Amino acid sequence: MNNSLKTVSIDTMIDRHIGAIGTPKREAFENELRIDLLGHAIKEARLERQLTQQQLGELVGVQKAQISKIENSIKNSRLETILKVFEALGARVNFNVELNERQFAY
Repeated sequence: MNNSLKTVSIDTMIDRHIGAIGTPKREAFENELRIDLLGHAIKEARLERQLTQQQLGELVGVQKAQISKIENSIKNSRLETILKVFEALGARVNFNVELNERQFAY
């Protein structure tokens, strides 16, 4: 019996188990991952500034529960609220917008 392991890239594993780039399942996976990363970035910045969720919520004008939901990616928040959170944390936000040419074909 051959017990050798085969090494594959993370991209290969995602393609195999989630779906290829451009498929609905892959798009949903990547969108959820982006939301998780955004929540993680907010939490890390808040902790670095030594703020509680309550204190950050007061700076932004929202309840502590909403900050918790944003950090834990439980709820899709309005972009305006997320921008206010980053502003309260003294963080600069950059957006990268990529247009899919197929959507604009006439």
